[in-house]
Amino acid sequence: MKVIGITGGIGAGKSTILSILKEEYHAYVLEADQAAHDIMEPGQRAYTRIVNTFTDAILDLDGRIHRGRLADVVFQNPDGLKALNAIVHPEVKQFVLEAIENCRRAGDIPFFVIEAALLIEDGYQEICDELWYIYAPEEVRVRRLMESRNYSREKCEAIIGNQSSDAFYRSHCTHVIENYHSLENTKKQLEELLKNEIFYVKINQ
Repeated sequence: MKVIGITGGIGAGKSTILSILKEEYHAYVLEADQAAHDIMEPGQRAYTRIVNTFTDAILDLDGRIHRGRLADVVFQNPDGLKALNAIVHPEVKQFVLEAIENCRRAGDIPFFVIEAALLIEDGYQEICDELWYIYAPEEVRVRRLMESRNYSREKCEAIIGNQSSDAFYRSHCTHVIENYHSLENTKKQLEELLKNEIFYVKINQ
């Protein structure tokens, strides 16, 4: 089973890549952001530590962590954000490692795919066999965000400006997928990257 890390800036089209890998290549897809949400649910691995750190003022009436309240607390306080990240990021990585091990035990999953905005910064290269950078030019990303999320151009440019640079991603990733031409072009790039593994999977089924 190959472990592939997917990263790239907002609006690059990572979700499209994940959908193709899941639907056409039977990959197990794990999104780090969703994992972070899951481990913050009551009874899950990060819940108690977060509540103990930030008090029950961040809880809603059902006793769940209210993400808006938590955001208000941590983004007004750099130390609070560091404390939250120190809880969540290691727990997400452990969650990922356990999921990888479970998939390996299952024995019928050809590709395990992790998507994370901070894949490189959080050290996932230690876990992944390959890191893929999903690239699209800034103007394409701005247009996509304006159309899909109704963001203003100013907001799009501000978000993109705060993310890692193209050079940073390229220097750390093993492969680059140019995801701004046709869907068919993107699929051909994926097919080329995975052709040897696809053959191996087929002859061993």
